[in-house]
Amino acid sequence: MLRKMLEILGVYKVYEYWLSRQINGKPIPSHVGLILDGNRRWALNKGLPPYVGHEFGAKVAEKVLKWAKSLGIKTMTLYVLSTENLKRDPVEVKHIISLAEEYLSRIKESREFHDNKVKIKFIGKIELLPEKIQKLIKEVEESTKEYNSFFLNIAMAYGGRQEIVDMVKSIAHDVQNSKLKIEEIDQQLITKYLYTAHLPNPEPDIIIRTSGEERLSGFLLWQSAYSELVFFDVYWPDFRKIDLMRAIRIYQKRSRRFGL
Repeated sequence: MLRKMLEILGVYKVYEYWLSRQINGKPIPSHVGLILDGNRRWALNKGLPPYVGHEFGAKVAEKVLKWAKSLGIKTMTLYVLSTENLKRDPVEVKHIISLAEEYLSRIKESREFHDNKVKIKFIGKIELLPEKIQKLIKEVEESTKEYNSFFLNIAMAYGGRQEIVDMVKSIAHDVQNSKLKIEEIDQQLITKYLYTAHLPNPEPDIIIRTSGEERLSGFLLWQSAYSELVFFDVYWPDFRKIDLMRAIRIYQKRSRRFGL
């Protein structure tokens, strides 16, 4: 109720303008990671089925991409579905997958993604998903593979530990087949074997998690070593542009030492 009243009174617009004045002219993070948490709890708190929360969350994700572009962010990685999430109630998982299929079909036909040269890449164990969505993922990735104006990464059936396991296996395979020497293995080489190897900046400058939980839950474990972390006590369906701007302002106020 209070939020609606503030919106009607235009308070959020005033605050948004004030925030824009605060962050303009200062470094903008080039890569933002987002853990989209709280869809289920948002719905359950309103007495709604969990899938309704995912539907509202998907609409917010669409808006976030537009906000990011308007603010000068070049890369976004959205943590949409973990491998652990696949073990949830089958009905809920089915709704999430159906929702993903719906949005992928729309992206495939959307001129907006192509006009803005958005490169879309899915990271995770995509082979765990139904064949229909695997096919859609491949089609979307193929149709945007040459773009480089904005990078959108969607982590589905993703697990940070599994990514590291896959990286170790790939390096071991190349060593075994004489494509690599053990002494060539260093941090830079490892980065080239991760799911994010295609990105100009594979390490998020900032990671934002909603819902009040303060952990990464396996999100980009290697890449997040020096990421700034911001946790918001708001469920994902209630995430607003001012929240993204607040996160950028927090990022700008921090001193990034990278261990030095």
